[in-house]
Amino acid sequence: MCPHSEDFRRTVALLGDLALYAHTIGADQDFVDAIGPCLAVSLPEPPPGIFPPGYGPTDGPQYPGQEG
Repeated sequence: MCPHSEDFRRTVALLGDLALYAHTIGADQDFVDAIGPCLAVSLPEPPPGIFPPGYGPTDGPQYPGQEG
């Protein structure tokens, strides 16, 4: 597996673990609120083949407040 794919897989796994932790009794929500966005921002570009050909993450409808 290429390092890029491994980084992506590891970060997604950490986000999943954090989501599970966030729903446990006694979870530290300050920790979840601090770490969740950091993990999400650290996601590298997804490896080839994750999205179908021609997929554009910015394609789609214009939402209120977006400049078009």
